[in-house]
Formats: sequence, C-alpha cells, structure tokens
Amino acid sequence: MRIGVFCSGGDAPGMNACVRAAVRAASKQGHEVVGILRGYEGLLNEEFYIDFDGKKHLTPYRVATWAAHGGAHLRSSRSDRFRTLEGQMYAAEVLRKHSFDALIPIGGDGTFNGAVALAKQWEGQIVGCPGTIDNDLLGTDYTIGFSTAVQTAVEAVDKIRDTASSHDRMFLVEVMGRHSGYIALYTALASGADIVAIPETDTNFPEIVSCLNRLKSSGQTMAIMVIAEGDEKGGAAEIDEHLKEHDCPFQTRTVVLGHLQRGGVPTPEDRRRATQMGAGAVAAIIAGMSGVMVGTQDDQCVLTKFEETFKSHRPVSLELLKVVNEMDS
Repeated sequence: MRIGVFCSGGDAPGMNACVRAAVRAASKQGHEVVGILRGYEGLLNEEFYIDFDGKKHLTPYRVATWAAHGGAHLRSSRSDRFRTLEGQMYAAEVLRKHSFDALIPIGGDGTFNGAVALAKQWEGQIVGCPGTIDNDLLGTDYTIGFSTAVQTAVEAVDKIRDTASSHDRMFLVEVMGRHSGYIALYTALASGADIVAIPETDTNFPEIVSCLNRLKSSGQTMAIMVIAEGDEKGGAAEIDEHLKEHDCPFQTRTVVLGHLQRGGVPTPEDRRRATQMGAGAVAAIIAGMSGVMVGTQDDQCVLTKFEETFKSHRPVSLELLKVVNEMDS
C-alpha cells in the first residue's frame, strides 16, 4: 500500500512527530509512505519529498529525529486552487497518477473540509490527524500543537509580568484563537493572570474595571489580562481602548504574541499525542477506515467522521471556566 502524508494550514508543533509515527508504523507493516510537500497546493504541483537515493518515499531512518523538531519538515500551506471543483478533480488525478492508496492529512478544520471534498473525487482512503494549536476540533481532547502553544504563551506572560511589576502597569496579552478561547483560558490559568477574555464568554468592561479597582485598592500595583484574538469585543488593542473609556485604574500596554505561539520545540505531551495519532491513522487505514479523524479521548485513540469534527467549534470546559471565576481578581 502507498500512503501519502502531508501537513496543511497553519503549522503546529508536533506535526513532525506525527509524520514520523505514520512512517514508522506503516513501514513496520510493509507499506510505503510518501511525503507530499506544502499540503494540497503541493499535491496539485506534484511536489514530493525526495530522499537522498532519489526515491519519493520516507524511510524510518530519514524521520528518526523528526519528533524533536518544531515547524513542518514537509512544509505547510493553504491552497486557493484546491478550493475549486477543478482543483479537487485534478488532485484526484494526481493521486491516481502516482498510485496512492491512502492519505493522512495533518491539519485543522480547513484541512478536513478539503478532505471531505477530495473524497468525492477520489476512491482512496483518507484518515486525518488534528494538527492545530487552537484545540477547536470536536472528537479529541487535545489537538497536536496546543500544549506547546500554551507553554510558549505562559513563558511569555511570565516574562511580561516582570516588566509589569517593575513599572506598575497592566499588560494586555493577546494570544491566538479566532473562534476558540482554549489557548487564552489555559494560559491565564497557568500563568496566574488576573483577567481573561475569550469568545465563549461576555467581556463586560464595567465588571472588569470594578475588579481592577478592587485589585488596586488591595495593594496590587500591576495586572495581567490574557485575551483571545477572537474575543467578541476585539483583540488587545480594541479592548485597551474600551478599558480606557471605562476609566481603567492602571496604565496599560498591549502585547500581541501572534505567530510566536506556532513555533518552537514541541512539548513531550505534544510529541506523545502526535505519535499516538500518527500510528493510529495507519492502523485505521489498514483496518479499511476512511473519511475519519484520529483523535484521543482519555488517552485512547478514537475515530470521528470529518464532518463531525468541524460542524461546530469545540466548547471550552465549564469546569475550567468555574476555576477562572474563582481565581478572578
């Protein structure tokens, strides 16, 4: 069996570990794995990973150290051409031309939307792995890259806190999360932030300023607010303006972490999870499955239909929200 693997959409720490696991699991069962470069766009351009022997394949030896690396060795991209019916039909022809039997796409909701469209044009098997720092897909407790993104954000907040304390200021730290507050929520809890703003809850400025006034009157001279970029009231810059309009008692500064959160060496948790999912994807293909994502729930691999993974955004934990409220200043 010839299995293609690629990364698509935004890169996420742990993608390389997932590819490594798929290659090793498939090779052990006597199957060949071909790395497709630059996601769906690379598939359309027939761009494949070429090993030193000139062959289009990935060997266990070649991927031996990949788990320790961030980014995506197979590169990643988004493809406007693939969004068209003509592009999807052409991608199917490329897969037939190169005798692919199955695909393992690693990415988020856009990647899996693409997989659903491709399955209508191609008869091969498609089993995906959730590679996105946002942790917004249904069907898995955590996505590949989320743990590392949170660690990166927490480390940044810890450093920002030093400056906030030195200058008696409030810092508004914006983290990624267009539709999901998971990164912001976990970062706020782990870093001991005073306030968090996420898309899933109402951002009430009178209440926030009231909390800040109580905090300042108790003797605290600085504050940290973590904001998901997709908060309904805007990002850090917009929320900063709203706070000033409501007489925020602190001098404020804003920091946007941005793409910093997508890079870096993956945490052990992301490496473990990615390895489990990559191996699980190969096992699902060998078992004849298709049109599904491999996720993990309670440390067990589970399969979820692609359409179910992105039918809505994964809700944040009510239990964690309760803890946030208890920690609120």
